[in-house]
Amino acid sequence: MSNVLKDAYNRPIRDLRVSLTDRCNFRCFYCLPHGEPPIAPKDQMLSYEEIAYVCEIFVALGIEKIRLTGGEPMMRRDIETIIGKLSQLKLSDKLQLVDEINNQKPQGLQDLALTTNGYFLPDRAQSLKDAGLDRITISLDSLKRDVFKRMTGVDVLDRVLTGIDAARKADLKPIKINAVIVRGHNEDEVADFAAFAREHDVKMRFIEFMPLDSGHDWSRADVVSGREIRERINARFPLEPIDVPRGSETSSRYRFVDGAPGEIGIIAPVTEPFCGACSRIRLTADGQIRTCLFSTVEHSLRDVLRSGASREEIVDYIKAVVLKKEPRHFINDPGFVAPSRTMSFIGG
Repeated sequence: MSNVLKDAYNRPIRDLRVSLTDRCNFRCFYCLPHGEPPIAPKDQMLSYEEIAYVCEIFVALGIEKIRLTGGEPMMRRDIETIIGKLSQLKLSDKLQLVDEINNQKPQGLQDLALTTNGYFLPDRAQSLKDAGLDRITISLDSLKRDVFKRMTGVDVLDRVLTGIDAARKADLKPIKINAVIVRGHNEDEVADFAAFAREHDVKMRFIEFMPLDSGHDWSRADVVSGREIRERINARFPLEPIDVPRGSETSSRYRFVDGAPGEIGIIAPVTEPFCGACSRIRLTADGQIRTCLFSTVEHSLRDVLRSGASREEIVDYIKAVVLKKEPRHFINDPGFVAPSRTMSFIGG
């Protein structure tokens, strides 16, 4: 089926990242180094009804994957309600397609995922699964208590590890573990993370440090390249590429040569950009469409939604915004300007 949503570079848009809140109970130095961010007023935040409505429109326009992010998305008390509403989009007969292509309807939502810091999972992993969540990604930047505390601003490593176990018991699989690797902080743990992946049969994802911190203190010298990450792992656990088309995937994927369980993925947007096949669009918690993680311009879907616009007008607005999607990010250009809002506002 041809996707309805395509940008000006003929890239189909299949993935929607939805930030549910700009609040977070962690203070990771690469995101919120200066404490509590300025929180948007509650009346500017999308309600769960508005989120469900616009997501249904996006899915009707060809979106196949929705990932719920934050901030920390589990700080939304109504997150199970939101997941329940969105899980209904897996049924194609629930969709109301305005602009069909070749008289073909989308197949419905194929994947509903969540990215979390893991703090709330010990008590709520099963309720997420019961609500309709398919799988989960958990942030874990260190396996050492002191380093974890220094990187996240909170001393809760044991609770996050318990949360990973709870997600496994709730069958929120495949479980992905994200680690942002930063020079001078945790690069010496890369092979230890690989051992963790082997022991717990999880998909470990290593992410290069990106200029998305609220303090704008990012330095290229702090970036541990994807190549270095591969070399550090390979020296202890030989890797081989997983021979599948990468497509719009953000990570380069590897398996262990000795056949051990677990998987390694390396996301290297700074040193190995993958913009050419980007299929993502983002919606912030306050209803702004972002066409790139590093966009300096936002487009207010919230204002259109609350203006009394018809469904067809909302569809037209979304299509027009998607056509403005950037050809690539500009991190490596001399004139690069970092986004004014940190990752906690943008959503991962």
